[in-house]
Amino acid sequence: MSVRESPFPNFFLEGLHAVGWGLIFPCFWFLDRVLAVCISTSLERMLRREMECYLHPLQVIFGSVVFFILFVISTPFALLGFVLWAPLQAVRRPFAYHHQEQIIPMEDRNDRWEETGKVSFGFLTGNLCMLPDGVARFNNIGHTQNRAAYIGKSIVQGVTRPHICIFVDSPSSCSTVTPSSSLIPQPPPSSYGSIDVSATNPLEHIHETDDLSKTNCVQNCKDPPRRLFRDADVPVEVSALFPSSVDVMCFQEVFDKRAAMKLTRALGPLYGHILYDVGVYACQPAGTCSSFKFFNSGLFLASRFPVIEAEYHCFPNGRGEDALAAKGLLTVKVDIGLRKGEKKMVGYINCTHLHAPEGDGAIRFEQLNMLTKWINEFQAVTRREDEMVMFDVLCGDFNFDNCSPGDGLEQSHRVFEDYTDPCRAGAGREKPWVIGTVLEQSRLYDENVRTPDSLQRTLETEDLRKDYICPPRTVEGVPLVCPEPDEPWTGRRIDYLLYRESSVSSHGKTELEELMYVTQLAGLTDHVPLAFRLGVSLDPPPADTRLNTL
Repeated sequence: MSVRESPFPNFFLEGLHAVGWGLIFPCFWFLDRVLAVCISTSLERMLRREMECYLHPLQVIFGSVVFFILFVISTPFALLGFVLWAPLQAVRRPFAYHHQEQIIPMEDRNDRWEETGKVSFGFLTGNLCMLPDGVARFNNIGHTQNRAAYIGKSIVQGVTRPHICIFVDSPSSCSTVTPSSSLIPQPPPSSYGSIDVSATNPLEHIHETDDLSKTNCVQNCKDPPRRLFRDADVPVEVSALFPSSVDVMCFQEVFDKRAAMKLTRALGPLYGHILYDVGVYACQPAGTCSSFKFFNSGLFLASRFPVIEAEYHCFPNGRGEDALAAKGLLTVKVDIGLRKGEKKMVGYINCTHLHAPEGDGAIRFEQLNMLTKWINEFQAVTRREDEMVMFDVLCGDFNFDNCSPGDGLEQSHRVFEDYTDPCRAGAGREKPWVIGTVLEQSRLYDENVRTPDSLQRTLETEDLRKDYICPPRTVEGVPLVCPEPDEPWTGRRIDYLLYRESSVSSHGKTELEELMYVTQLAGLTDHVPLAFRLGVSLDPPPADTRLNTL
């Protein structure tokens, strides 16, 4: 079964939808610009101080007035467009699918799987904070369109890089370090964060490279270049570059449609199968006025493997500002493209973004109940006798951590009995090497975290990361027990990558090969992406089968 690219059943409805959105968009954009003109990021304020620019108040006054007038003028057209656009949401499939031939090569780590009897798959998850520009600025991040284009190029740069080891010859260290991004061709500069592009380009500050004068040896290697910790013989790494050969990427908070299209265009030549604009709009459930969705779910999935089937479910229990977005679960079945005997290999990926406001643990707990039910139902319906399931991954931004007393309800959910969390030692306890994935928004552009290399060093240094990773959320009267006195400080890890072994074929055994924190998006988002690679060892064929092939 193939997935239709358009979310509409025919071209007429798709065209009518485009006309309606075309009438709405100018009004939406002018309102967004009103917010963007009035709200500055800390990076922009810092650059104005350095440039001694004193005209900003005039820019705010003039810009906000002009854009507000344009917003008022465009409102009648937006209302007309809304009359066309809103009813069509009842027949819109809740995601768009982009498919193109892969033209950027990527290393295939399974090309000799028949000899080794093992296949491996790489996964990555991250929150990109791609809200409309004016709204993103409340999180101290702006210039959504420029960020989307730059992030896409950065992902391609990292994933397609060769495996490189750099050995440092210095009196203080003889260990292996991660290759600097200066060794890899960089994406062209972007005007992200700029006030006056002709005067300055903040990406020059954000993505500067370190001096490599001490590097005396570069060689290709198969293993990850830097191993920070070891847990049950599994390498854990903090990397300034995206891991090479990632098979599936899942992102959250890709709310902005134009940003999603830019990300799709950038990743399409590398990942030929992309699901974007995931979620529902307008009144939900359709035909009712109980809840109006202004934004989609923000979920975005890019896969090297063809999508066989996909399904989306919207959480019905959102509250407050979170109810304005159609947060939910995206479940996908992919065709790996390999066969063992008469059976073809497939995999399941499940991506979600849970309710955000603190203190609403009961809502998140119920959403975990719903997503486990939906995942099991989807897999029960889509499993085939002639298929072998190679992986079953659940990932996303869960908006709770495993160390805060205030998140105790979610920490004890049975989803962690079904799925394995490699970072978790138990309910409310992280493993000693775990690092938080949420950065302090007010300090995103500090010297210690604004470049991939500096953020890498900060995450590796316990005393430094305490200043930049969000601390555990405390509750009055409840003691903070994580970390224990003899364990390192971790911080809040709300981004999860889980895998389930019970779903995998009885002829395969799953093991975690490596886990990685990625800092390449420093200064571009307030989360640290998380990646891991799963290896599946396959049982050898029966002796009589081997004899028949000789």
